[in-house]
Amino acid sequence: MIRLIDGINEAVGRVISWVAVVFAAMIIYDVVMRYVFSAPTLWAFDLTRQLYGFYFIMLGGYALRHGSHVKVDILSERLAPLGQRILAVLGYLIFFFPFAWVFTTRSYDFAMRSWQQGETTYGAAQLPVYPVKMAMAVAAALLIIQGISEVMKLVLARGQSEGEAGHVG
Repeated sequence: MIRLIDGINEAVGRVISWVAVVFAAMIIYDVVMRYVFSAPTLWAFDLTRQLYGFYFIMLGGYALRHGSHVKVDILSERLAPLGQRILAVLGYLIFFFPFAWVFTTRSYDFAMRSWQQGETTYGAAQLPVYPVKMAMAVAAALLIIQGISEVMKLVLARGQSEGEAGHVG
């Protein structure tokens, strides 16, 4: 189960990382069109903003898998490895999972409402907004399943050396 979840978020992270390349190419294209040819694009601002939001939100599970989230070790640094793991599991149960559940359910409702209304941007190109909002719901679900993987690792004390036992993703 741990390998499956970690593998899903690893694959998503690697695929989504290519969005940064597309994002950069679009910005370069727009700058060249605007300043070299005096022909700015109508769609570049809205589309790059949406791609950045998509990129940022979709990498949450990947970041959790690789321990890239901010954490405060004021309490856990003084504990033994078992105490660190217990505190980390409690942190997931008390803080992480309730937040992630609300994030998942609310972003799903948010996306469905946007899709049903055919919501678009207010810019000149009027791009659909619901794909990015749907990405929020998918990203939230990926975050929840990665949280499950991280808790399983803590409970089973897998994937960590004794010195890293308190590591909470």
